[in-house]
Amino acid sequence: MSGPPRGPTPPRSLPDPSEPSGDVRGLTVLAASTERLDRFLADQLALSRTVAARLIAEGAVTVNDGPARASRVLARGDRVVVTLPRPAAPPREILPWAVPLAVVFEDDDLLVLDKPAGMVVHPAPGHWDTTLVNALVARGIQLSSGERGRPGIVHRLDRDTSGLLVVAKHDEPHRRLARALGLRRIERHYAVLAWGHVAEPRTIDAAIGRHPRDRKRMAVQPGGRAARSHLDPVARFDVCDLLRVRLATGRTHQIRVHLAHIGHPVVGDPVYGGGGSRRMTGALQPPARALETAAPRQALHAARLAFAHPRTREWLEFRSEWPDDLRPVLAAVGAPDLLARSQPLDYLGFFK
Repeated sequence: MSGPPRGPTPPRSLPDPSEPSGDVRGLTVLAASTERLDRFLADQLALSRTVAARLIAEGAVTVNDGPARASRVLARGDRVVVTLPRPAAPPREILPWAVPLAVVFEDDDLLVLDKPAGMVVHPAPGHWDTTLVNALVARGIQLSSGERGRPGIVHRLDRDTSGLLVVAKHDEPHRRLARALGLRRIERHYAVLAWGHVAEPRTIDAAIGRHPRDRKRMAVQPGGRAARSHLDPVARFDVCDLLRVRLATGRTHQIRVHLAHIGHPVVGDPVYGGGGSRRMTGALQPPARALETAAPRQALHAARLAFAHPRTREWLEFRSEWPDDLRPVLAAVGAPDLLARSQPLDYLGFFK
């Protein structure tokens, strides 16, 4: 259960990378044929096959200016460009940031938080000192080692996505939670307002990788990492639907990219919105513009999180209602009566 902090925790450390992102190497195939792309990179750059495969999966390798799979067999004249990661930089101190946190569950192994929109999960360039990890350090919470620079973080939410996430305090619970996540034994349900109407439940199975021209964006890519999202319509409004989206994988920007890919982008999404209200025509344009004006951010909220406790195996389930900063959109979608309800998601049957 929740309890007071146990005392100050020393500041953590993380790498301080700087631009540019890495060392770019260009290779041209001279032989008549080669082995697979991952073996070719391993041989040419003295890498392990595992490292070569990871570079390809992360979109750091292009063949003839396009993405490619590790299994691709190269031909004479093919141009391969590889962006190698930066060398490890000296650790950077994680400074405490004293802000309130909405902790919904805590014990000796983990805690579950309801993250507000606008909070970055872990330190990174541009957000070194005002992240969830900094706030946890200020609270005096012991955190697992996690990935480099991401102590305690089992899974992430985008900066402008609100809702539930779990943080591990020790390495063993972290390993077990990470394994459960990989085996799809952690249930993550998101409440999403999406433009247009989704007629029936459907599954989006489309690989995601870095956008070939804009490295800050993600896109559905043939050579990307496998990604699967399950969609269930919950409520229909004039110009949008409330969807329940269950993640089977957890790729960067997955829900936003998948919904944009099928022509139903997230309302208020500044990156993948696909024109927003301009998608609507005729009599639907005025309510669409009103909805867009009312949405302060992407209408995406991690509303349900459920998993077996990594030590006790007790089944834990947590719910987070529609956030306050997105309540104005309930009136804008043509359902002002929902504003009077303290639990609009529950009322609409989202958690059933």
